Amino acid sequence: MDDFDRFITEELDRWQRAGKVARFWLRDDDAVEPSAPLERLLEITGAFSVPLTLAVIPAHTGEALARRLEREPWCAVAVHGWSHVNHAGPQEKKQELGRHRPASEVLGELQQGLRHLARLHPNRLVPLLVPPWNRIDAALVPQLAGLGFEALSVYGPEKPSALPVVNTHVDVMDWHGTRGGRDRLALAAEIVARLGQMFDQGGSLGLLTHHLVHDEAVWDFMTALFDVTARHPACRWSRVTDILQDQ
Repeated sequence: MDDFDRFITEELDRWQRAGKVARFWLRDDDAVEPSAPLERLLEITGAFSVPLTLAVIPAHTGEALARRLEREPWCAVAVHGWSHVNHAGPQEKKQELGRHRPASEVLGELQQGLRHLARLHPNRLVPLLVPPWNRIDAALVPQLAGLGFEALSVYGPEKPSALPVVNTHVDVMDWHGTRGGRDRLALAAEIVARLGQMFDQGGSLGLLTHHLVHDEAVWDFMTALFDVTARHPACRWSRVTDILQDQ
């Protein structure tokens, strides 16, 4: 057993001794169409029976992705904004769902996106909004339910919200450095830290991936994580719908 396996196994052993089960879920962003990276993602999640939530960009997707996912019973689809276009200024953090346009325009696009994906994926769509870049103007959130959204997913610790929130907490990508996969032991430390919070406070652990930009380090990490967690009795990889139902 290497250090990665040992760190995670020791924490899950603590959960097992306490009679608890840690809930994990997987969200992968920016899906649009079938591709070699998507095939690899579906292959690895299928091998370990890990349910997958694909955050799909409505403006850029169509029938091809819908047909491909018909063969994937463990895969759900969420709404990833509308077109993943940045409307913020050059000195601001990127944001599609901010205050840079009239709220009516932003909400209209989100409703269009939800309807488009509902038509393409009637049996796998979850009315879950995943804002591009994990950012949304807080003033828009109370209006999402009126569009048909039932939950929101961003990145980081969950905060009080007008909608149920199920977030991701560990991002595999080194966006501000190599733009490749992060160090495996650093990721293990983040996972263990999140599990420590969950042990005392409840909640789930959301893993965030971006299949289109993965390097071999990311795929290797995912294989290692799925292997050590899928065979531990104190860990369960869950569908996002099951996590939302339990909230």
